[in-house]
Amino acid sequence: MTLRSILIHPDPRLKKPADPVTAFDAELRGLADDMLETMYDAPGIGLAAPQIGVMRRVLVMDCVKEEGEAPRPMALVNPVIEWSSEARSVYEEGCLSIPEQYAEVERPAEVEVSWSDPDGSPMRQRFEGLWATCVQHEIDHLDGKLFIDYLKPLRRQMITRKMVKLKREMARG
Repeated sequence: MTLRSILIHPDPRLKKPADPVTAFDAELRGLADDMLETMYDAPGIGLAAPQIGVMRRVLVMDCVKEEGEAPRPMALVNPVIEWSSEARSVYEEGCLSIPEQYAEVERPAEVEVSWSDPDGSPMRQRFEGLWATCVQHEIDHLDGKLFIDYLKPLRRQMITRKMVKLKREMARG
């Protein structure tokens, strides 16, 4: 397993839709393992392949936050939201590609998602609470959308300016 570098907004790759996965092989399983290691190290609860510069429809997540509770790592390949509840929920979201910036985003409270696991087996599950928010946030990444795209333009521009400044500071070392 290898830690991967996480792209920081603004980066054009974060705004492009990812390509569907067609090969379920050792390379894909290695990518999923690398993504989980990178997500846990960050630390985060979700990571989409475009965030590490891989333009494929793969995401990983683990929303277990309770002390002592066993982790539940998940790797979703080619995920599709099949159903969304009319009920809504609001969570303060953050993003590994937009470090230390948070904002409330409203999304469906529950979603049902179908996907393949890294071996190609079909899966389907209903998510609620933080899991529902996370899977929707990560699928947005696969579609080239960031959580700040849900915000008012002024707030989005302010966050983008902070990220440009952060990237400049990081480039200087």
